[in-house]
Amino acid sequence: MAVDLSPWMTRLEARHLANLQFSEVSRALRALSSAYVERRQTALAAHRVLDGTGKRAAFALYYGPLHFLATAHVLEAILPGWPGPDSAEWPVLDLGCGTGAAGAAAALATRAPSVLGLDTLPWALDQARETYTTFGLNGTVTRGSAARIRPPRRPALIVLSYVVNELPEAERSELRQSLMHAVRLGSHALILEPLARSAAPWWPEWVRAFAPLGARADEWKLTVTPPPLVCRLGEAAGLTSTRVNLRTLMVGGSRG
Repeated sequence: MAVDLSPWMTRLEARHLANLQFSEVSRALRALSSAYVERRQTALAAHRVLDGTGKRAAFALYYGPLHFLATAHVLEAILPGWPGPDSAEWPVLDLGCGTGAAGAAAALATRAPSVLGLDTLPWALDQARETYTTFGLNGTVTRGSAARIRPPRRPALIVLSYVVNELPEAERSELRQSLMHAVRLGSHALILEPLARSAAPWWPEWVRAFAPLGARADEWKLTVTPPPLVCRLGEAAGLTSTRVNLRTLMVGGSRG
């Protein structure tokens, strides 16, 4: 799926670089990367991963586009052989939507009639709303927890991009049960997570739990071509922006 990200990046730059210098965002990106990799448990527990405008800008400008590209690539590879949704009828439910990048990519890949973003953070919902609009999608947002979703009233493609790993164990277990119920009612779910086992030690358990429901688990080591600003930020922060390693779980296709 070839999508021009230029209009989106232009709006992201205008939004996040209006009051921040490039050097401030690159420093924040280094801190954000450290929080995800080296201080994951303490940072997530303290809700400090995105605790400032610099980190939020870094997340939107760097990780957002990479999540979009990764989601687009995965769906392009999976959907042709997958008993997936009828794109003329299935909406996308973007749980823990963040900036809306993954949900937008999924909606474009499946030509979904609508996309609904759900997140607990008001700033994320505001950004997701703008992302959906920029891509010309029929998008809405609402505040709420991914772990406490109710199954959609009609079949949907439920997307969870780098969300499950950030939940406490009790909420993760609650979410798994909700997703299994939604799949049994006819929905599909696409879960994207980091490839590093330390970020998702619960992954094998989820793969086993969803196997009877027609789950497909994959590992990906992608080479992508990000927008120029993403490359510049990655270089300044010492990150490799042209490589995205992730694991995915596509669930659905069975009413078991």
